[in-house]
Amino acid sequence: MTLATRSPEARRALAARRALAARRALAVASSSESVAEEVLAVAASSVFADSDETFADVEEVDSANKYGTLLEVVQVLTDLKLTINRAYISSDGEWFMDVFHVVDQDGNKLYDGQVIDRIEQSLGAGSLSFRGPPERLVAVEAEAEEAQTAIELVGRDRPGLLSEVFAVLTDLRCNIVASEVWTHDGRVAALVYVTDADTLGAIEDPARLDTVKRLLRHVLRGSSRDKKAARAAISAGVEHAQRRLHQMMQADRSVRREGGVEGERGEASGARAGGGMPAVAVEDCAERGYTLVNVRCRDRPKLLFDTVCTLTDMQYVVFHGTVIAEGSEAYQEYYIRHLRHLDDSAGSSGEDRDRLCRCLEAAIQRRYTEGLRLELCCEDRVGLLSDVTRIFREHGLSVTHAEVETRGAQAANVFYVVDASGEPVQGQAVDAVRAEIGEQFLFVREQHDAAAGAGGPKSPVGGGRRSLGNMIRSRSEKFLYNLGLIRSCS
Repeated sequence: MTLATRSPEARRALAARRALAARRALAVASSSESVAEEVLAVAASSVFADSDETFADVEEVDSANKYGTLLEVVQVLTDLKLTINRAYISSDGEWFMDVFHVVDQDGNKLYDGQVIDRIEQSLGAGSLSFRGPPERLVAVEAEAEEAQTAIELVGRDRPGLLSEVFAVLTDLRCNIVASEVWTHDGRVAALVYVTDADTLGAIEDPARLDTVKRLLRHVLRGSSRDKKAARAAISAGVEHAQRRLHQMMQADRSVRREGGVEGERGEASGARAGGGMPAVAVEDCAERGYTLVNVRCRDRPKLLFDTVCTLTDMQYVVFHGTVIAEGSEAYQEYYIRHLRHLDDSAGSSGEDRDRLCRCLEAAIQRRYTEGLRLELCCEDRVGLLSDVTRIFREHGLSVTHAEVETRGAQAANVFYVVDASGEPVQGQAVDAVRAEIGEQFLFVREQHDAAAGAGGPKSPVGGGRRSLGNMIRSRSEKFLYNLGLIRSCS
């Protein structure tokens, strides 16, 4: 029975109970947390923002808790470039109630009323529609506009590959307006949004699109004769670029594992990026009818999105959870069930738990940015990325991660680069690249989080797993117990 089918009196009473639970949750969460954070309580019917001890009510939503709701909430906060320091997650069949402690990307409390208003509008009544972010916040983080063509690429990573891809697109009169490129475990995945260089509209000619796919597939395949080693496809529409990149890399990983081909870099890739190996433990919690997931790793932006995205795409539902970021480390605990076991509370098999553990480890590692961060800010033009990445290649720089965006007539691009052997780039190489591109256009940004993460977990969970789980579980269960959602576990 949804809110829409209840009487007005019943709806008001239910809304009041949920509002009280949300306020109780905020009180529990805020009692021991820093006031330098914004505390958001998100319920199926309301959003409350604890800003200077005031609450902002939003109208009800005529729906109960649904599969994927948590991912949507986290996705909205992530797309608004907010950092989630702590989160308490709970759902009880008919509704969900989540509490998030958030700061801006610089670690400051949200004093901007417009940002808070956008949060409430995005998560309020009628906005959780499972269609992605409400607006195009970043060029590669929402649905591709109708005037653009989205291209999906997957293949074997190698030095200079991105330069070759962009060169092919430029030769085919394709203008690159946005892109995001990830590399992990010797593989590369990219989403590239292009327009016709002459008309600046979407490319609709089927023969031309076939040529684009064929030539890009040839570049991605390189010297390999394996037809499955590379993939180039035209996407009908990408709801969320980063979620789609996770899906592409996971699908590629599954195909390669089924074919008996393991990754080429393994743990070294994550270790070089400063992230070490995440510690992930998945175990059966039969007495409660859940599968218990514990994660410990170096903290970084968008970590919560990556783990929740993986759980959702693997068709797991998060019923309860706690997320804590302390210093340079992050701790996450989830009580989950698979969609096929929502009613019978059957435990997961050992094979399912092993697969989930591997997928979570990969999702966490593939987003550790490896290398020196270079930012390109200049006037956009056709062929710009082909020229810039060619200069990178000629000076021995290899791109490990890229975020390409066009803001009006300006290009705002970010590249993470290493040398051809995967080691840190030398200062003289960077100076030569900047001199050729223009020091007023290409800037070097130091990564402050890499050094901080060097002391993070570097091996899978072993004997310390229980202490980690108990530490998080104590906070999680205290929070849920105070809400009256679980019984005492002592």
